[in-house]
Amino acid sequence: MFSDQDLAVMDSIIKRYPRSRSAIMPLLHYAQSKAGYVTNEGIELIAKLLTIETAEVSAVATFYTQYKRKPVGEYHVGVCTNTLCAVMGGDAIFAGLKEHLGIENDGVTADGKVSLEHIECNAACDYAPVVMANWEFYDNQTVQSSKDLVDSMRQGNPTPPTRGPKSLPTWKENSAVLAGINDGRANEGVQAGEPTLLGLKLAKEGK
Repeated sequence: MFSDQDLAVMDSIIKRYPRSRSAIMPLLHYAQSKAGYVTNEGIELIAKLLTIETAEVSAVATFYTQYKRKPVGEYHVGVCTNTLCAVMGGDAIFAGLKEHLGIENDGVTADGKVSLEHIECNAACDYAPVVMANWEFYDNQTVQSSKDLVDSMRQGNPTPPTRGPKSLPTWKENSAVLAGINDGRANEGVQAGEPTLLGLKLAKEGK
């Protein structure tokens, strides 16, 4: 599955770090960008490249939830169900999407377009309730807007994120970005909106 070009990219990732073992996480993201999830082959290759045991690589791959050990959708949707988002409507959104898509937590639609996961926190409480797709933000969501969002994904024309890139990258594309592969889109779209910057504004005003 891994070409000579892939091996060259992985070697360049390893060379970023004074200790090669530090490259485990970006290498896992890169492996995920190829297959859409972390395969056994990917784990074995990373272990070989870093001259460590496969168990060490597997431990990282199973500890962090951004790594998937089975296929997910082209668009992986995470609904925050932590306290603030939950009381603001996150629980209702998650229940509504499960019913709308006909899948449960960690499920994938039959067309392979959308997968669904409840997330403990999307680190965007100022925009609750928050939905993420391929780790891009969709702020202040409702049950209906979330249904419209996943429908747009299944139709092949996903709604742009609220913040970040002007169009939604696929799961594989964003996995490559998390590996440190520059897609040239870091400065697209809104980076931080008014709710995020409100505390800074008040501090400057001396309030």
